[in-house]
Amino acid sequence: MIRICRPLGMAIALLLCAPAALAALAEDGDAPRDREIFGWLEWVAVGERGVRLKAKLDTGATTSSMTAENIEYFERDGDKWVRFDVRDEDLEGVEIFEAPLARHVRIRRHGGKTQRRPVVKLGLCVGDVYRERQFSLIDRSGFNYPVLVGRNYMRDYVLVDSAVIYTREPSCENVRQQDGGASASDPEPDVDDLEEE
Repeated sequence: MIRICRPLGMAIALLLCAPAALAALAEDGDAPRDREIFGWLEWVAVGERGVRLKAKLDTGATTSSMTAENIEYFERDGDKWVRFDVRDEDLEGVEIFEAPLARHVRIRRHGGKTQRRPVVKLGLCVGDVYRERQFSLIDRSGFNYPVLVGRNYMRDYVLVDSAVIYTREPSCENVRQQDGGASASDPEPDVDDLEEE
């Protein structure tokens, strides 16, 4: 009787199961795709006007976060909306954004305190990757970077190389064709999640 060491046996089992797992993924339409590699810091373009901001690509963050000042809630056609200001680093001006309120999220800060933040869905361009995803809104003027790009944006599209920064400028064209659409990883509206930042 031949005895195979445990790590080698596990490796063989994984290799034998991998083709079946990949085939199952392909049947569901979620086949692995090529991912773009970016630095841990990148310039991004936000919203329809393409406001250019510095962003940290943070694989430890679940939901993306964006700086927002003067946050106001209002109603439009019976729905809750949010209006907020974003400082454009290129123009040294302020852009006003309006978006439907998707939900609220509770964020646990490093000191243990929690903050309740509004969440809206925005379009974001990193390099040539455009996706519409949920962003929590908070005044990030006390943070180093006005945008934090979380896993909800990067999943299946972006890999982060921690050795490089600012690999390319945002250049998204035909943005609707690039976006993967709604994702099961985006939480349902009106969920009060607890995330850490």
